[in-house]
Amino acid sequence: MKTLIVVPARYGSTRFPGKPLARLAGRTLISRVALRARAAAAALDDATAAVATDDERIATHARELGIEAIMTDPDLPSGSDRALAAARGLNPAFVVNLQGDAPFTPIDYLTSLIAALEAGDADAATPCIRLSWAALDAFREAKKTTPFSGTTCIVGPSGRALWFSKNIIPAMRDEGRLREESAVSPVRRHVGVYAYRLDALRRMAATPPSAYERIEGLEQLRLIEAGGVMACVDVEPTEHAISGIDTPEDLAAAEALVRRLGDPDRELFQ
Repeated sequence: MKTLIVVPARYGSTRFPGKPLARLAGRTLISRVALRARAAAAALDDATAAVATDDERIATHARELGIEAIMTDPDLPSGSDRALAAARGLNPAFVVNLQGDAPFTPIDYLTSLIAALEAGDADAATPCIRLSWAALDAFREAKKTTPFSGTTCIVGPSGRALWFSKNIIPAMRDEGRLREESAVSPVRRHVGVYAYRLDALRRMAATPPSAYERIEGLEQLRLIEAGGVMACVDVEPTEHAISGIDTPEDLAAAEALVRRLGDPDRELFQ
């Protein structure tokens, strides 16, 4: 197997217990994510998708959808650890960690990450969206009420991610001039899905949480602080954009998005 797309799904979320089985516009959250993972696997060479969970209810539901379910230790500390546990014994070259609370992640985001790893020598790859000025203004406004929602990324000339932060970076000394020179801002908003080389994921899981990872609450900083290379893949924004569903309020916002724009998963369920 060349690529394993893992959807980690834990039942006992502190802020939203039972979240994977909560319904979004009539479909469970985990079904929306898992079927996108399966569609991405079908578009790749020698790939498969699986749900990694600690709960038999989630595993049963995944199998009813025709998705492989792998039982993992409930004490694993993160989705990355759960993805690595799912890969044991399968030994894929690449492992994609697609969080089970990201229902509208475009399928081509996932395939583009594998293409980036195949084309270069990065340890991992992750997507980012270059924000328009209007999108940046809206992001800043949202940060006033939810300052730790949404992550930004600094990217070097080679496409290597240099840093991630819950703050909006980079700071802009002469923003007025920048707005005149370009229709897009220099700010990239990070999309929280990752593709790893298997050895890199193993090294990351074996490394203790790093200093800035603990400060920012961003696991990807562990790889960077340890000297690893994470490629940033620029992707286009979509209408159905939502950072992730952490609370019932987030689920309600996603419901409103589906009511307003339609269901982007309609074809996946046919």
